[in-house]
Amino acid sequence: MSAPVQEGGLSATEKRNSARAVFWAMDAAIFLYLVLDIIAQVLPPHYNPINTAESDLAVGPYGYIMALNFVNRGLLSLAFLYAFGRTLGSWGVETAKYRRGVFLIGIWGVGALLLSLFPTDVPATPVSWHGLIHLVVAFLAFVGGSLGILRLSLQFGDDAVLHDAKRLALPIAVVAVLFLVLLFGLPFILPHLASRIGGVTERVLIGSVLVWMLAVSTYMAKDRNRRATA
Repeated sequence: MSAPVQEGGLSATEKRNSARAVFWAMDAAIFLYLVLDIIAQVLPPHYNPINTAESDLAVGPYGYIMALNFVNRGLLSLAFLYAFGRTLGSWGVETAKYRRGVFLIGIWGVGALLLSLFPTDVPATPVSWHGLIHLVVAFLAFVGGSLGILRLSLQFGDDAVLHDAKRLALPIAVVAVLFLVLLFGLPFILPHLASRIGGVTERVLIGSVLVWMLAVSTYMAKDRNRRATA
């Protein structure tokens, strides 16, 4: 019996296969992000990753590497959302209820693209107009990414085909939200400590969102006969 044809003339199986290819490409892009981040870190001016924001890697003679990585992060995040929605549709899962979480992660993805266009300022210099835009966009992106993955993780338990994903996704999302609070709350409570560990706090937050995407995309890409209507 052939697979039922859904909107767009594609069967559920075809939709799963196309989404799976996007998921695997997105996973590769996450590893590329790590590689480019390391390369940007080891090149001059050798910013300290413990206390210096990742965005500072886009400032300097090799700043274009980090700028390209922002684009990479934005595109892979939007690719995740595309494949996520397509896979849910192929499983017969109602996608409307995930809309808010998807929207929040969309802010994270678009925000990364904007960060490449509006670089931060050189450390210890006055804030410029593009530096201010960078700070605002970064804040919105971090909030969107961490709260977006938390919302989706909590909703996974409502669908049988995603119930198992909640067990691995929710702890990662909680870590992201915890470090979001530390990143933006610690400067008001312990500013001296915040200035010392701000870089690593930000990196754990970013890493948590990317690891969450990697885990969820791998779960969905493997598609262990998790079919609802196909």
